[in-house]
Parts: sequence; structure tokens; C-alpha cells
Amino acid sequence: MKNRVTELLGTRYPIIQGGMQWVGYAELASAVSNAGGLGILTALTQPTPEDLRREIARCREMTDKPFGVNLTILPSIKPPPYAEYMAAIVESGIKIVETAGNNPRDFAPKFKEHGITVVHKCTSVRHALSAERHGVDIISIDGFECAGHPGEDDVTNLILIPAAARACKIPVVASGGIADGYQMAACLALGAQGINMGTRFMMTREAPIHDNVKQALLKGSERDTNLIFRTMHNTSRVFKNAVSDEVVAMEKKGAAFEEVRHLVAGARGRNAMKTGEVDTGIVSAGMVIGLIDDIPSCAELIERILRECREALAAASAMAAA
Repeated sequence: MKNRVTELLGTRYPIIQGGMQWVGYAELASAVSNAGGLGILTALTQPTPEDLRREIARCREMTDKPFGVNLTILPSIKPPPYAEYMAAIVESGIKIVETAGNNPRDFAPKFKEHGITVVHKCTSVRHALSAERHGVDIISIDGFECAGHPGEDDVTNLILIPAAARACKIPVVASGGIADGYQMAACLALGAQGINMGTRFMMTREAPIHDNVKQALLKGSERDTNLIFRTMHNTSRVFKNAVSDEVVAMEKKGAAFEEVRHLVAGARGRNAMKTGEVDTGIVSAGMVIGLIDDIPSCAELIERILRECREALAAASAMAAA
């Protein structure tokens, strides 16, 4: 399957594994890349820029295919040393970066100076157009269904994908709420030139998280997510568990961030992923868990998605021809 996205990424298929905190390690990224997609390491999952350099080197030992690094840029009282993480990415010879969070104006040009292809994930057409002006190569448009930060506009992908594809001159990849080839076919029909999946890749054999977490997500339905930080205008979609239920309840009573900080601490989420104690921390997950009913290898998943996509497009073409 060849198009502008595969040409820019150097991959066999236009399928990207999005960057995920506590998930985007070399085991998963290399498996996705080896299967023909684009695996992504998550920079800020690594405690220091030096750790990121080592993780990049480790991933290179596992695959000779293209892979990228996610750098999520979010406002923070004590921001991580972004410049040092950027230097680690550039000096390690990475050729593809996925940015997310804030406007990429301070980051994309610096990556472009080093010949790095930039995929920017955003949640609205206006942000997509802004990123395009700042020189990114691909827009990953993230609908309201997605895990993590869906923005504050609440626009689902049935509207957001064609709106972004119409507005942008650069390729658009659909992100959020995608788990199978039928959805990939729908995204292509809406104008996207590929897909970006997070939650679906979490639920693969190579994803380096505890099996209890995978099984909990597997049992979940499309109604088993919570929107936290809604009252703080920093909405995040996460798995519905004891901790996120408590956060939602506290927000309904008017709690400020400082009052829920101890519940949403990153260390608690990392521990939940590692130990499998699902109710002890925040676990990011999208509504698409309601469509996932197995835990395949990355290779099995990608081949199945391509088969289903082609079947769906052929069936739609046959109906149109009739």
C-alpha cells in the first residue's frame, strides 16, 4: 500500500503506532516496524535524555526498519529538559518524530533543519493548519474518541477527518478510535492517507505492560472510559477504574487540580502498568476498547487490518459499481 505517507515514512504500510506514556518502549516499536508499520518510542517515558539515547540504540538492535520518537510538549510547572531530549533525538540519527501537545513552532523547524520528518498530532482543524504553517510534514488528526487528550472541541472523527483532509495540503493520518481494517477503509474514504493507533497496539502481545491491564481493557466496552480534567479544560480520556472514578467524582464537587494531583501522579500510572494493579493509577485508553476482543502479535494485527481494509474497499466499490 503506497501513498504520500508511506513515501515520507519509508514504511510498507501507512500505519503508525502512536507514542504512549509507559508503553512506547523498544519492544513494541520494533515489533510494529518489523511488521511494516511505523513504531514509535515515547521520549518522556525515558527518565533522562541519556536513557532515551540508550532506548533508541536498543530499538535499533531489534529492527532495521524505520521507527520514530514521540515528543509530547505540554505546559508544566517544572517542564522536562526538552532541548536535551531534542538533542538526543537528533544526535541519535532519528529521521521521524511525532510531536503532540503544544504548538510545534518552537520544535518542528529545528527538527526540519536536520532532515527529520515531523508528524504532528492535533485535535482540531485550526491547530492542523497552524502546524502545517510551521512546516510539519504529516498531520495526525485526533478525534474525540481517542485516548489521552482529545482537546476541548468534542469533534468526532466522522467530521474531523474529512474537515482536516479538505483544509490541509499535507497528508492527514486518522487517529483515535481505530482498531481494525474496516475502520481504516472508512478513514481512507474520508480523505485520510493512513491511520495512527494507540490503544489497539497496547493490546498486543509485544506491548510491554502487565497482562492484567490488557485483560481489563479487553473486558471493557465503549462506555468504560472516563473523561478527567474536564472541569479544568485539560480533558483526558482514560480507562474507567477506581482512581479515575474518584477523580471524576471530586471534579463534580469542584475540586481543583491540587486536590486530585496525588491520584493522577505519573508514578502511580507507571506502577499500574507494570504491576497489573489496574485500580491503583490512571491508565490511558480510548473508547475503541469496545471493539477489541483479542491480543494478537503486532504482525498478526497489521496483516489482518490490511486484509480487512482491502476487503471493505472492494465491497464498497462493488456496491458503487452496481
